[in-house]
Formats: sequence, structure tokens, C-alpha cells
Amino acid sequence: MAERRTEFWGTGRRKTAVARVRLFAGEGRYVINSKELGDYFGRDTVRMIVQQPLTLIQEQDKHDVIVNVHGGGNSAQASAIRHGITRALLEMNPELRPTLKKAGFITRDSREVERKKYGRHKARKRPQYSKR
Repeated sequence: MAERRTEFWGTGRRKTAVARVRLFAGEGRYVINSKELGDYFGRDTVRMIVQQPLTLIQEQDKHDVIVNVHGGGNSAQASAIRHGITRALLEMNPELRPTLKKAGFITRDSREVERKKYGRHKARKRPQYSKR
């Protein structure tokens, strides 16, 4: 007889941020790098991004999420966590795929920082023009 798994893993990526997500039955707690969600992310918009997948399927209070995340900034880490939670949900229940795909959570945002070019201040910013 097949044993039922109680823990599901997902890896989310965005820019240089990588999030390893563990999803299991619980009461809706988020622990990110050993801190609560509110302590780790200060801004409400970033917290909302992290909670989007579970809010979309209306199971916010049924799962606990434990995350190890590194690299990137706040926004990239939040998007990586969202991607990881989505992948863990798909592992748990593949029937959620159409709902999550329509919301755009399955697709990894592949945009990366453009490299700095020689003779430029940044990737595209030119030196100041001097007429004289």
C-alpha cells in the first residue's frame, strides 16, 4: 500500500534568489530563515506576494511553510518563495495546475540584471556629454 506523504518540497528561483520550500499540514505559519513572516519581510506588499499561492486556492490556514532563502533582495526573495510554494503545491496536488498557471505563478520570471558595458557608468547610462 502506498504511504501518504506529509511534507512536500519546492524550489523557487528569481534573479539570484533561491528558495527551498517545505510545505506541510498546519495552521498557516510561515517561517523564513528561522524568522516569522512579519519579522523577515517588513513591507506588506512583499508579504502579500509570499502568501498569494495559498490565498488563491483558499488554503491559507491549512498549511505551514518553512523556507530557506538566500541571494537577491527582498522582492526577488519573495517571488522565489512564491515560486517554491507553487511547485510544492503542484507536487501535493497536480489538479491545481490550471488555477496556478492562470495566475502566472508556475512560470519562473527569467529576467536577469544586464551586464555593465565598457565605457558606460552602468549597463546603459552614458557619460555626461560636454560640448566644451
